[in-house]
Amino acid sequence: MPKSKKINVQGVEIVLYQENENDYISLTDIARHKDSEHTDSIIQNWMRNRNTIELLGFWETIYNTNFKPLEFEGFRKQAGLNSFVMTPKRWIEGTNAIGIVSKSGRYGGTFSHKDIAFEFASWISIEFKLYVIKEFQRLKDDENDRLKLEWNFQRTLAKVNYHIHTDAIKANLIPLELDKSKINFIYANEADLLNVALFGKTAKQWRDENLEAEGNIRDQATIEQLVVLSNLESLNSVFIHKGQTQSERLVQLNAIAITQMKALLNRQMKSLKK
Repeated sequence: MPKSKKINVQGVEIVLYQENENDYISLTDIARHKDSEHTDSIIQNWMRNRNTIELLGFWETIYNTNFKPLEFEGFRKQAGLNSFVMTPKRWIEGTNAIGIVSKSGRYGGTFSHKDIAFEFASWISIEFKLYVIKEFQRLKDDENDRLKLEWNFQRTLAKVNYHIHTDAIKANLIPLELDKSKINFIYANEADLLNVALFGKTAKQWRDENLEAEGNIRDQATIEQLVVLSNLESLNSVFIHKGQTQSERLVQLNAIAITQMKALLNRQMKSLKK
């Protein structure tokens, strides 16, 4: 199972994980709020209801292209009858469902897509459902804020240094009275100097190798690469002011990039060992 996380809702720990950008929440853990000893029975009782079968079927119809609608209709007609028994395994195997998943192992149990899990929590307790949604949203907000803060900080730092970098280029490398196209060519050339020093290729070479990727080579950079990139931009402006040629600067910047990336990665490995 992909890496799992937990939220605590009114004293109940609920495991969740993400797969293909979809969040799945443990129905087994939600059921513990009602009866920690009979979670499987609680889930099966919920799945016997006609409203539940319709919810599951309509969800699959919207999001699952491989869903079996005829099997769904068969279950739908039986739902609610005293003789009708439904389990997660029967539903998954019978309809090829993806909204509900059975997992084995340490954090095993029955999981479902968050849309379905919230409805199950509502069936358990309206109040409990609201707390589940609140804690789930808090977790997602924390994750998004942390990722945005880390990435945006380094991207902003790189952009700030880029302006310092381009000012140095304008003052030292661009002759007077050049037309705009030639000026842009020199900027691009210097930007690619850093790309080659850090990534080993120009922006065009990267694009030709990654036709389906979004953004450019720097948009796909790691946090560590952005840190080194911002340093290289500052150093390159210093080397430009000193009058060094591009070939001289490329050799120095590449050596610095290798040293700094090794230092950052070694530091990460040491922190993981602690």
